[in-house]
Order: sequence, then C-alpha cells, then structure tokens
Amino acid sequence: MATPISQAAPSYEARTRPSHVVGWIALAAVALIALPLVLPSYQVSITTQILIFSVLAMSIDVLAGYGGRTTLGHGAIFGASTYVVIYWTAVLGGGIWTGVALGILCATLLAAVFALLAIRTSGVYFLLLTLALGMIVWGLCLRWTSVTGGENGLRGIGRPEFIADHISFYYAVLLVVAPVTWAMWRFVHSPFGLTLRGIRDSESRMRSLGYNVPLHLFIAFVASGFFAGIAGALYALFNNFVSPSTVQLSQSVAALLMAITGGVGTLLGSFVGATLIIALENVVSAFTARWPTVLGVTFVLIMIFAPEGVVGRVRILLSRRRKRQSSESLN
Repeated sequence: MATPISQAAPSYEARTRPSHVVGWIALAAVALIALPLVLPSYQVSITTQILIFSVLAMSIDVLAGYGGRTTLGHGAIFGASTYVVIYWTAVLGGGIWTGVALGILCATLLAAVFALLAIRTSGVYFLLLTLALGMIVWGLCLRWTSVTGGENGLRGIGRPEFIADHISFYYAVLLVVAPVTWAMWRFVHSPFGLTLRGIRDSESRMRSLGYNVPLHLFIAFVASGFFAGIAGALYALFNNFVSPSTVQLSQSVAALLMAITGGVGTLLGSFVGATLIIALENVVSAFTARWPTVLGVTFVLIMIFAPEGVVGRVRILLSRRRKRQSSESLN
C-alpha cells in the first residue's frame, strides 16, 4: 500500500515535448558550467552543497516517489559513508579514493541491512522503522568515541591538491552528479522502475501478477543507499569534518523535505527542492536566528498550495495549458 506522500505525487508520465526537454537540459548544463565564472567563492561552495544534497534527496525519491516507501533512515546511510571516508584517511592514513570507495560500499551494505529489516512493512510502519534504524546509527556514532570521536567528531585531511579550491571541486562534483543523476533516471525509467511504480500503486495487484515485491523493494532500497553513499562521500570531501549531527534525524528530514518540495515522483525536482531549502536557509539565517521558523512556514505553504511539489505543480499547469490549446485548436 502506497504512503500518503507517494499518493500525493503526480503521474510521472505527464508528457513534455522531447525537443523542449533537450532544450531545458542543455540550458541547465550551460548554467551549471557557467555559474563558478560569475559567482563569488562562497556562493560556489553553496552551489556545490546543493548538488550534493540533490543526490541525497533523489536517492530518497527513488523509494518514496517510485516504490511508495518513505524513509527517514537515509541520513544515517549518507553519514555512514562520510564517517568511513574521513576515518580511513584521517585516522588510518589510507588513500582518499580508497576511502571514497569504502564509504560508498559501507553505505550500500548498511542500506542492505536496513532493507532486510524494513521491506516487509509499509506506510507509517516503514517510516518509523527506518527512523529507529537511523537512530541506532546515530547512537553508535555518538557513543563509540574511540572510533567516531563522539560529539567532537573527526576532522579530515583535506581534499587532493587538484580539487582543493572551490571552483575545481565544484566541477569535480558536477562531473560526478551528472552521471549519477542519469543513472537514477535510467533506473526509475527501466522495466524495473515501472514495476516499482506498480508496487507503489497497488502492491497486492503486483503480488497477484507474480512479482516478487520484497525482492524489488530490497533492490530499490540498496540502490538508493548506494546513491546516498555517493552523496555522503562527496560531503566528506566538501565538509572535511563529520560528527553525529551528520547522521542524525534532521539530516534525513531535510533531504526528505527537499524531495517533497521539488516534487516526489519527479526525481529531478530534488534539485529544485535542494536549491530552495539551502538557498533560503543561507539567506534567511543572515537576517535572523529564527530561520527554521521561516523554513517551516514556507514548507507549510508549499504543502497547502502545491502538495505535488514545485515541479509537479508546474507540470500540472503546463498540462492544463496544452489541453486548453488543443481544445481551442479543435474548435
């Protein structure tokens, strides 16, 4: 049975002309490439953060928007990857790229453990179980001070020299995020992704048709954990520091809100949601310490006036416009 969030998601099959899609993608690519040339270094850093959290939000959308399983455990998976990268390089003295690979592997394995425990639940039970699993990871990071540093966290050794400055690192992140985004898009548009949407819409019907629902959900959870691990590894290079706050519940909630704000079930809406939330956070926090209140009010307004998210609302308006133009041309 699909969760309320996935039920609120619009149909992904809202049609857009292919030429328009290619045009928008080309425009976005040009804008992303040109941004570091016109923005100061601080804003380039903010844009890099947006790209990283967009991947995390998309990894959640794979489950929430396409599998009908809303998770609050992906912040822990994301943070576990960050911990492994920094621990391997700063404490054990290992190579940075080996640490990145190990961080992604750790996140994928942790997602597999979460999946084995959670895939046979749905709705609020799935939500609460993933929340509890994430809290267990947070507790380990907080109390296992000999490895994680406890509340003091761990400081990394910095990025390699060729990506040490903000602009070089931005382009490096962009080179990773672009193919990862394409991979997630292909994943949800594959026959497997169509099966996931069938499970989201009617799990009992898919069972009656002979589909192995738990196996499909397990694969989807592990794949989404893999992508969250990539985001966590990039965050380790970006932030050069990790603490229990990296794996705490607020991390999962923030990423989920990004996915919902952009539009659950749209995937690319995660970029819009991450941009709105991170940009609003940085702008408002410069004027008031009560910026979480402003974010909360903004999110409530979005849920009231655009429950399908920003991208979902735009798609609905464009669809209505095309139908109106079509009816006018027939008349």
